[in-house]
Amino acid sequence: METRIPQRLTTLGHPQRLALFRLLMRRYPGRVPASELAHALELKPNTLSGYLNALRQAGLVTQERSGTTLRYGIDMGNARETIDYLLNDCCRGRPEICAPFTQGTPNGDTPMTDRKYNALFICTGNSARSIFAESLLRELAGDRFEPYSAGTSPRSELNPFALEVLEQKGHDVSLLRAKNVAEFQGQDAPVFDFVFTVCDQAANEECPSWQGQPVSAHWGMPDPVKVDGTDAQKSLAFQQTYGALRNRLIAFTALPLDSHDRLSLQKAVDEIGQSIEEGQQ
Repeated sequence: METRIPQRLTTLGHPQRLALFRLLMRRYPGRVPASELAHALELKPNTLSGYLNALRQAGLVTQERSGTTLRYGIDMGNARETIDYLLNDCCRGRPEICAPFTQGTPNGDTPMTDRKYNALFICTGNSARSIFAESLLRELAGDRFEPYSAGTSPRSELNPFALEVLEQKGHDVSLLRAKNVAEFQGQDAPVFDFVFTVCDQAANEECPSWQGQPVSAHWGMPDPVKVDGTDAQKSLAFQQTYGALRNRLIAFTALPLDSHDRLSLQKAVDEIGQSIEEGQQ
């Protein structure tokens, strides 16, 4: 312990190694190919390899081979050990420091059945996937959740194929619009209980922490906007994306929120994203 923790902190003291660790943490429990990491962080392959080796030697990152591809993920056990050491040993578990880490439910101890819960879905353009998720959650459990969606791109427009699918499924699209995530980061913005990224690129980007420490998960899925082919083939891609998100949100809305503590809830939303993501690989 006396040598492991200082080694990890020293490793994370390098800005780009820290950025790599943070990206992998945002993608947890998933694993990310080295090529995607290099592209997201604009690193040369040999530079990335050096950073990954340092993080692996410190016990913070694991490597897994999938065919010819190397995928990397967070070693959550060692990451947790490091945080526990800082809070409980160095800081002696002081409540003013540890309070955010010991909350039982999202946004404090308010029982989860007393109010609607705010959920935000983020993708790059807010033109298809996140719009689907917002509309689906409103349809499936609008009495329990207030859904929102946004994109990380400075400007975007709703995709016509996405609107067509929503209209075919009976959703009201009259109030939908593409929004930037900055709209939800001001003082007057809703306090979110759940934040989901639904595309890898959005999860890879740096984003300020959210007020209230919402339960967050990555539900990445392919971008139907990038599908080439005939209009029929493009429409099919949007239908499949809609269906996959619907399956995830059916599972999400079936969770017994009133009996789940924060840790159980985090594990459950992670598993929802992973079960479908594994089926896509």
